[in-house]
Amino acid sequence: MLKLIKKNLKFLKNKSILITGGTGSLGNALVDKFFELKLFRKIIIFSRDELKQSQMLKKYSNLDKKDVLRFFIGDVRDYDRLNLAFKDVDFVIHAAALKHVDIAEYNPMEFIKTNIDGASNVVKACLQNNIQKVIALSTDKAANPINLYGASKLVSDKIFVSGNNIAGLNKTRFVVVRYGNVINSRGSILPFFKKLNESNQKFFPITHHEMTRFFITLEQSVNLILNSFYNSLGGEVIIPKIPSVKIIDIARAINPKKKIKIIGIRPGEKLHEILCSKDEANLTVEFKDYYILKPTIKYVDRKINFLKNKNGSVGKKVKVNFEYSSLNNIEYLNKNLLGKIIKKIN
Repeated sequence: MLKLIKKNLKFLKNKSILITGGTGSLGNALVDKFFELKLFRKIIIFSRDELKQSQMLKKYSNLDKKDVLRFFIGDVRDYDRLNLAFKDVDFVIHAAALKHVDIAEYNPMEFIKTNIDGASNVVKACLQNNIQKVIALSTDKAANPINLYGASKLVSDKIFVSGNNIAGLNKTRFVVVRYGNVINSRGSILPFFKKLNESNQKFFPITHHEMTRFFITLEQSVNLILNSFYNSLGGEVIIPKIPSVKIIDIARAINPKKKIKIIGIRPGEKLHEILCSKDEANLTVEFKDYYILKPTIKYVDRKINFLKNKNGSVGKKVKVNFEYSSLNNIEYLNKNLLGKIIKKIN
């Protein structure tokens, strides 16, 4: 799922797509890929930040097909605005969310309004406008959540999965894609450490010596989302097989000579993250390079064989008590691999 299969994307050529929260790192990377592959006749960026929209508009102002790109100011909390924006749209990527774990602990109602109420609004607007397929982006923090952000995203995931059951005769299908931290995205740990290093700060602040996270590149996350438009059946949670990394190794890869200062785990933060929990093992199906979580509910109007994808690949059920965590992951990025990735990004 992390290697783009371009031949499968032909059905997207003359379609229209809308990205909620589309002015972030992922939104920019998606639009770059859309233009590169000449996908979609219309691309709509729906977000509430006019400054980022103006910056994004300037970025693409010299492209031949800049007229393909549209910008709508709006908030996913506002159903009426969503409903208008979704008119004549074929596909939706729902990326809008409030995401900072520690901030969520102090502002729970704001996260609920955006991550939960916003998800509900997106589902209703998609059904109202007969959108073909919706890819909702989730997070590893939604698996066995211990913080408000993760809990709000778990509820969001459930809302999108259940959307398939209330679609009825409507053609709309909802899919959730769950993955870990995106390397070098805005607000992530890598650019934060790089900035500290470039400004000659005396130390890297690390919350815990043993803390691990799942990591995925921006390019891989774009490929995963695009492949999911083709491969997904509707109702599943797609989880890619991606490497883990020790946070302390990121700091050492940037500058092995700089001191490390342990500052303690922040409010709501986990020591290790989970993408597939033991409690979800009975729902988990393994494919070559990804897992899916089957929906807990049964759809009344159709039967889906989640053991087989559209490419003909056959999955297998995982063992009882299977867990896919950043701690027990068999694939880790060591300092040498991290150094190569950082060098490539630079």
